[in-house]
Amino acid sequence: MDLENQDYLVKPRLKKLSGEDLKGSEESCEELISRKKMKVKRKWEVFPGKNTFFCNGRLVMGRQAGIFYVTIFLVVGTSTLFFAVDCPYLATEITPAIPVVAGVLFIFVLSNLLKTSLSDPGIIPRASLAEAEYIEREIEQPGVGSAYRPPPRTKEIQVKGQPMKLKYCFTCKIFRPPRASHCSICDNCVERFDHHCPWVGNCVGKRNYRYFYLFLVSLSFHCVFIFTCSLTHLVLRSKEINPEKSQFLEAIRDTPASVIVCVICFLSIWSIIGLAGFHTYLTSNNLTTNEDIKGSFSNKRNSSNFNPYR
Repeated sequence: MDLENQDYLVKPRLKKLSGEDLKGSEESCEELISRKKMKVKRKWEVFPGKNTFFCNGRLVMGRQAGIFYVTIFLVVGTSTLFFAVDCPYLATEITPAIPVVAGVLFIFVLSNLLKTSLSDPGIIPRASLAEAEYIEREIEQPGVGSAYRPPPRTKEIQVKGQPMKLKYCFTCKIFRPPRASHCSICDNCVERFDHHCPWVGNCVGKRNYRYFYLFLVSLSFHCVFIFTCSLTHLVLRSKEINPEKSQFLEAIRDTPASVIVCVICFLSIWSIIGLAGFHTYLTSNNLTTNEDIKGSFSNKRNSSNFNPYR
């Protein structure tokens, strides 16, 4: 067959494909794609826990976040009063380094607070239907009705020669890894669960514990620093009023905002420093708050339940 006849046979086919049938097929494909996109849901949209998600699932918070906003208000509000009232006077009378140091501490405190509150603490995914059925078949007790709920089931493993039991979670349908626990507030199993902190509005676990600890330590320094500076401001103002005799009450009347900063810091500093010290102890012994409260491990190395993670 020559080339001319071959072209003659091909051209009508190309005409048919480029006509109305092609347009119709393109429209039907677009409809199918749009339907599939509408049906597809991301994992965070069908998440079975009680967490709240932001920014298309990139940020996660616990269920009860009301006290978290109180924490934000106290940190930001107290620091704002200090920067507005005390810093201008102290920068002029003592050194301009004071507002710089306070600013660095404030940014460090706020960033670690937000990282703790808005990051995944270490949520362990729940078992799929197939996985749950497989586990249930393995541990199913014969002759027991479906309405009967057996006692907590466990598996025993060895961690550095220390026997440890993995507890079965009836909600997540999994055997929890060592040091994991189920948070009743967020309704999730969390890896290396420390505790659920209402002040940060999230669980504290494996993935955000470092930020929580840095938040406590930096907040301790920040509170001590602005308390000392605000008190210094009041003392210096009282001496300015009467150089021969300190007029502390007059200084309080002149700068009531400094008094508010001092009172808030004084009332909160003891609990913050105490909590930072407690978590320093836990960190040095590689313990979690949950393990320390329950007394899961003994400090003695030769004990039957010594801490294998130290």
